[in-house]
Amino acid sequence: MIWKSGNRFSEKIMLQQPRPSTRRGFFQHFAAIAVVAMVLSPLSGSAQQSARTAEPPVAIEVQARPLDGFEVRDPSRRRFGALEFRGGLVLTSPYREFGGLSGLKVSPDGKFIAVTDKGRWLEGRIVYRDQIPVGIADATMAPVLGPDGKPLAARGWYDTESIAHDGGTLYVGIERVNRIVRFDYAKDGLRARGQPIPVPAGIGKLPNNKGLEALAFVPKGSPLGGTLIAVSERGLDGAGNIKAFLIGGPSPGEFAVKRKPDFDISDAALLPGGDLLLLERSFSILSGVGIRIRRIAQAGIVPGAVVDGPEIFLADLGYQLDNMEALAVHRDASGAIVLTMLSDDNFSPIQRTLLLQFTLVEE
Repeated sequence: MIWKSGNRFSEKIMLQQPRPSTRRGFFQHFAAIAVVAMVLSPLSGSAQQSARTAEPPVAIEVQARPLDGFEVRDPSRRRFGALEFRGGLVLTSPYREFGGLSGLKVSPDGKFIAVTDKGRWLEGRIVYRDQIPVGIADATMAPVLGPDGKPLAARGWYDTESIAHDGGTLYVGIERVNRIVRFDYAKDGLRARGQPIPVPAGIGKLPNNKGLEALAFVPKGSPLGGTLIAVSERGLDGAGNIKAFLIGGPSPGEFAVKRKPDFDISDAALLPGGDLLLLERSFSILSGVGIRIRRIAQAGIVPGAVVDGPEIFLADLGYQLDNMEALAVHRDASGAIVLTMLSDDNFSPIQRTLLLQFTLVEE
């Protein structure tokens, strides 16, 4: 349940978890039959200070605790729908601005860049052992800058939710104001200044609480090459489907994603072959938080269409997950297609920052 009031942002999440078998598991996975509420201000005191001045990038320490498995009851299980579990990490850091991760890009060499709800970059490298993620190295954080060189948070643009990339160019979606900002990351790195890009009028009309949530850029060589795909969290059309947009490219316009009951969009990413993956999240008091991934054929994404696709992954709190907000896709050195998910802990001590990696099994 999410609500906003004035200049304050509050999010209330109630989580239920199957009964753990050990005392340690009890604290790791919240609580058995527990209902947890938390209220969060959008900007901590330190973030409010950084909104006035743009401090330089700072190296931080990120601790990573590997997960034994993905399924709580059977950690040895590896296959889940069309995905095979590679490994996962519980991430923590003493740095006060760490957390709230909501957008992600991962490179084949392990380098990644993520964005937080409060308008900050997290840059680093995933460390692997036998293709299994075991740690995070070279972690750096910095405020996301606007065109004037000041943090985006200075203008209230701190609800940064999504990342898309076109080579060295990054696009960041801001749900609070339903805007998209472009960065020359290849040239300026974390010091890049964002330039707002023109967006369709329909994006500006999305609810700022359930608005712009997911971005994906279609590379050249595809029918939609050069198009930025933008999907709302739960901005609904007259038929109750989720509004989405094609920005630029050969056929700009608006389309819709068939909404399945109880699920909202969290993020999107393109497969190497061009299909669109949608990460979705559900919540109910009875079942807690669930996630799924749908695969949408790119050929059906055209202006005016209502698209749908098969569910390739589904999980609930019987598995190692939290508030999963970010999805990235890359092909590793062996040719495998790797999906990486990150959770947004809402800067709450009762939630976790999880990094989960899976291999897509093509059959």
